[in-house]
Parts: sequence; structure tokens; C-alpha cells
Amino acid sequence: MPKIFRKRSEKVGLPPGTLVHIGERKAEKQRITIIDYDETQFQERELETIEESFPFKDTSTITWINIDGLHQLEIIEKIGKHFNIHALVLEDIANTEQRPKMEDFDDYLFLILKMICFEEKDKRIKVEQVGLILGSNFVISFREEKGNVFDPVRQRIISKKGRIRKKGADYLAYALIDVIVDSYFLILERIGDQIEDLEEDLMDGPRQETMQAIHSLKRELLQFRKSVWPLQEMISKLEKGESEMFNESTQIYLKDVHDHTIHVIDTIEIFHDMLSGLLDLYISSVSNKMNEIMKVLTIIATIFIPLTFIAGVYGMNFKYMPILEWRYGYPMVLLVMLIIGVGMIIYTRKREWF
Repeated sequence: MPKIFRKRSEKVGLPPGTLVHIGERKAEKQRITIIDYDETQFQERELETIEESFPFKDTSTITWINIDGLHQLEIIEKIGKHFNIHALVLEDIANTEQRPKMEDFDDYLFLILKMICFEEKDKRIKVEQVGLILGSNFVISFREEKGNVFDPVRQRIISKKGRIRKKGADYLAYALIDVIVDSYFLILERIGDQIEDLEEDLMDGPRQETMQAIHSLKRELLQFRKSVWPLQEMISKLEKGESEMFNESTQIYLKDVHDHTIHVIDTIEIFHDMLSGLLDLYISSVSNKMNEIMKVLTIIATIFIPLTFIAGVYGMNFKYMPILEWRYGYPMVLLVMLIIGVGMIIYTRKREWF
């Protein structure tokens, strides 16, 4: 049984809201960073303890607290207690097998998304859960491990590019969602390149390794689709203004993100159909190759059947057989067999069997 299911069994019988980390431990040490800014000022630093972020809760500036690593549950518990986060939300943050979803509370909004990266070493995709808590003047992001996907947002804050320094926490949350969705297109480009390589391999000749690669890529696409499909519904709700945490001026940007998610899902469906076509092409190529082999073997058998018959007749040990004791009997039989063999070859050529 996979390890993830053994970990799930630890929650059986526990009260709702009990913190249990479910998933792989991807970070050796938790890392806490904070960015606090408004239109005129900015500060960024790495924190030693989560308590250092608590004074930023009630400031007039926008605060972004980012936590890399989810295995130290006491940090999540302290954040929940100070920012008045519901226990079930904290439980979902620690459970990295959650599907993308949105939960709207009175004074904050909770979002779960899936960040997808491409591992160059194994040539496969890796899924990481991201939790976002959006308050009136703060955003708290929870990640399984340290990465650079959020770096473009961070650079925009530092350099004052765009509207992000002039907008509120809802625009910061939008920017984080947008950069996650944009990263999906990079993964789709890699998958598209892999599909083109598989198609070229099939044109050169079907191999068992190619079929295994097709099946592996199909499984990854299914995982990709599972991570993106609920996101479309979630962003659609935000776009329609179902949460008061997003201002009307920010909802128009969410519409753009929603269009991107639809594009991603459409591309995933196209790639899935292409892989199904490649699998059919592989099966067809193997079948055609087998038919060619059987065709050659059948032609060879057709040519040698009469020759085998003659050799079998004259291989019988009877005393009184025609030309058995004739001096030229053996060369004559060989000559007849040669004529029959050549005649069969000419006949199959005229019938265009090969």
C-alpha cells in the first residue's frame, strides 16, 4: 500500500480540525519570509520565529507572509491562533492531498491551489500544494518546499512595476494565483515537446520503451487535469464576485486568469487525445509489422510445401519406387524441386504477394 494511505490512517477516529501532516516531507527546515509594503515603503526579511510576523496583522500596510514547509505543525497552529483561522482550514493546509477549493469566511478567504513543476532529471511533472489565506490587509501563503515560482511577484513588489504597490491584499492574492496558472503553460510546452519526440520515435519504428513513455505521460496528464479542473470552478466563483474579499476592480483581472485556466484545460484535453492517437498508432505499427512478418513466413511456407511433399515421398523406405534405382533419379528429383520452387516464386510475384 502506498505510504500516503498509511499516513491517512493516522487521522481515523481523531476529532475534526486535528492537525496531521499528510504527504511527503519536501523541506528539511521550514522557512518563513515576510514582505511588508505600501505605495511608498517596502521591507523584506526572513524570520526566525513565526511570532515576529504577528505585529504586522493590524498595520495599514500590505503584508505577505510566506511559509515553505508544512511538517512543523506548531507553526501552522500558532498562525491559526493569532489570525483567528478556523481549525478545519489549518487541517486542510497540513493535508497536501486536498483538491483546489475556496472557502469564504467572514474576515478572510481560504484558497487551495496546485503548483506544478517540471523535473528535468526524471522528465516528469511534480505537483505541490499551495494554500493562501487572504485577509483585509495580509496574505499568508503555505508551500510544501522552497521554490522560485513566486519570484516574479516579489520582483514586481520590489521594483514597483505594475499596479501591485498601489493595490490591496486582494490584488496580491490575484498576482500569486496568476503566476501559478501562468506556470502551467511552461509545463504544457514541455509536455508538447515530449509528445513530438514520441511521435518521431514511432515514425522510426515502434518500441516497447515508447509505449511505456506514452502510458507514463498519459498518467501525468490525468494528474495535471485533476489539479487544474477544480481551479477553473474556483476562479469562476471569484470572478463573479461571490467573495467580498476581492474588490470589483480586481475581479476583471480574475476573468483573465479564468480564461487562462480554460485554455490550459483545453490544451490538456488535446494532448490527451494526441497521446491516445499515438497509442493507437503504436498498436497499428506493431500489428502491421507482425503482418509483414507473417506474410513473409507464409510465402516461404507456400514455396516449400510442395518441395517438402516431394522430399517426404522419396524419403519413404519402400523397395519398389519409381526411379529409385535409376542413375539420374536424384538429380532429376532435385531439378523438379527447383522448377517447382522457381515456379512458386514467379506465381507469388505475379499475384503481388510481395
